[in-house]
This record gives sequence, C-alpha cells and structure tokens, in this order.
Amino acid sequence: MKVYALALGLMASAASIQAAGAETLALYNWGDYINPEILAGFTAETGIEVTLDTYSSNEEMLAKIQAGATGYDIVFPSVHMNDIMLKLGLLEKTDINLSPGFAAIDPANLRSKEDPDSAYCLPYAWGTVGIFYNEKVTGPITGWADYFAAAEKGAKVTLLDDMREVVAVGLIMTGKSVNSTDPADLQGAVDYLLSQKSKVAAFTYDSMSMLTSGDIGAAHFFVGGNVFFTQTPDVKYVIPVEGATMYQENICVLKTAPNKAAAKAFMEFYLRPEIAALNVAQQFNGTANVPARDLVPDFIKQNPTINVPAETLTRLQIFEDLGAGLKLYDRAWNTIRTAQ
Repeated sequence: MKVYALALGLMASAASIQAAGAETLALYNWGDYINPEILAGFTAETGIEVTLDTYSSNEEMLAKIQAGATGYDIVFPSVHMNDIMLKLGLLEKTDINLSPGFAAIDPANLRSKEDPDSAYCLPYAWGTVGIFYNEKVTGPITGWADYFAAAEKGAKVTLLDDMREVVAVGLIMTGKSVNSTDPADLQGAVDYLLSQKSKVAAFTYDSMSMLTSGDIGAAHFFVGGNVFFTQTPDVKYVIPVEGATMYQENICVLKTAPNKAAAKAFMEFYLRPEIAALNVAQQFNGTANVPARDLVPDFIKQNPTINVPAETLTRLQIFEDLGAGLKLYDRAWNTIRTAQ
C-alpha cells in the first residue's frame, strides 16, 4: 500500500489509497484535454492505473452515460451539462470543496448553478471558442463578419458540429443572449445562419487537421486548438470582436463510479498548482487554480486569447442549462442542418 502526498501537504488516508490502489481509474474526457504527463504522474505516485476514453461533445458523453455505460469514474462536463447531470442524479457528492487545496480555486470559476459551492465537482479548465484562420489564405480576420466574408472570397470555412455553439453564433450576430429561450430570438438566429450556410464547407470537429493540411482556410473551434499550431505562424486564433462563447469544464465523479476513492484522490491531485499548470502548458486552456497561473509558461501568460484580459471577458458568454427551452434549440439545429 502506498501513501502519497496530496496538494499543499495534505496526506491521503491509507484506507483511501488501499481502496483505490487495487483498481483502475477510468476517465471519460474531451479529446486532447488532459496532459498525459498528469495521468502518468498520478499512476507513478499512487499505483492506480488510469484509462482514458474521449468524447467530442457534452451530448455524446451524456448519451453514453444514460445508455448505461457504468465503467467510468470521472467525467468532465461543461458547467451547463454539470447542472443537467446533477438534476438527473448522475453525479456523486465528493466534498472536494472541503479539501485544504480547494483554497487555490478562484471563486469566479464556481459557475455551477446546481453546485455553487463545488461540493460535487471541481472547476477544471476554461477557455474561449473563436476562429482559427490561415492568414495567407483568408487575410486578417477580427470576427464573424470577416470570417464569412473570407468564405465569400473563396476561402473554405467550417463551423463546429455543435448545436449550442453554432446557434450561439447566430444569437451573437443578432444581438441576443446565447441562453435565450425566446422563440423570436431563436428564429432570428436561424435566419442569420441560413443566410450564411452556403458559405460553410462543413460542420465538423475535425477542422484542426483540415486547417493543418490546407483543406480549409478558417475554422470555428476551441482555443485549445492552439496546441496544433505552435510552429505554424500563419495560423492564428482570434476571439471574435462581435462576441463569442467561453466554456468551463469541471471534474465530476459519477454516481455509478466503481472507484470513488481513487476518483477523489485524482481530484485532490489536480488541486496541486503545479499539476493544474502542467495541463495549461500543454492544453492552452485557462485554469481555475489561482497559484497555477503563475507557474505556466510566459508565452501563455502573454497570450491574450488564453490569458484573457478583463475587456475581452465582457464580450464572452457561457452556456447555461436551458431546461425545457432546449427543445427550441433542437428544432433550430435541425432546421439549420437540413436546409438546402
């Protein structure tokens, strides 16, 4: 049995480690959203083997869990999905907010409406959703108007294959909240997006490989896509001047988790500033861990699309659980995707 040091000098109990150490910890996370060094470090320190499966949308993750996937211990939902899963009774209370290391967490990242004190989930990563573009192909892009204008001039552009993110573009460009459930607002967003649809080459999550290969000139994508272009100066990322969405993912333990002790140990491991900073250094996301922000590389600290200044934050919106209003978005998305 291996007893190991937790964040900020906290020592895990021998009983917890014994319970966790004999099992494998199964993570279900967004693709490319966790530094493999973190998983290797956790295993080296605890003896707990970690497996990782990935998903590309909140909806994909939820559907799999609801369909009966019971082997996973930890998921990483966006805040609005965090709230939905709590309402559905899918998440385990962890009391992670009572851990001494939790003092490092920025209160601004306690965004869950159903878990405002983080008694269930731990704020994990946050960032923006904007536009990647090859300036040699598109010329300068500052926002959505430039993005669609580049398509008019012959550059191929893509939007995410993501209902909330795409509808959000229409809502932003018509001056509405990305959480509006007013049917008139949704219709205005649909009308705007349909007026632009002929300019969109595809709705896809695979746009970073397409941008790398030169198949497209610009893509709607998450800021973490910067990881693919550290050596490609012509590919740039911009937070649209008209406004954009931001996201935050949290670490949550499933009610059906077979290894809850190991899952709690992993959450406490991630509370260490040096561990959270290690993830930022590779994934290019922001972190809720305040001391970790001083440990990240200078090129990230100095990048205003990752270390977002206060003025830019005023242009960003974050998704909320829409409740029954989600049906309006389902209909809007179906109209957008099927219109010729």
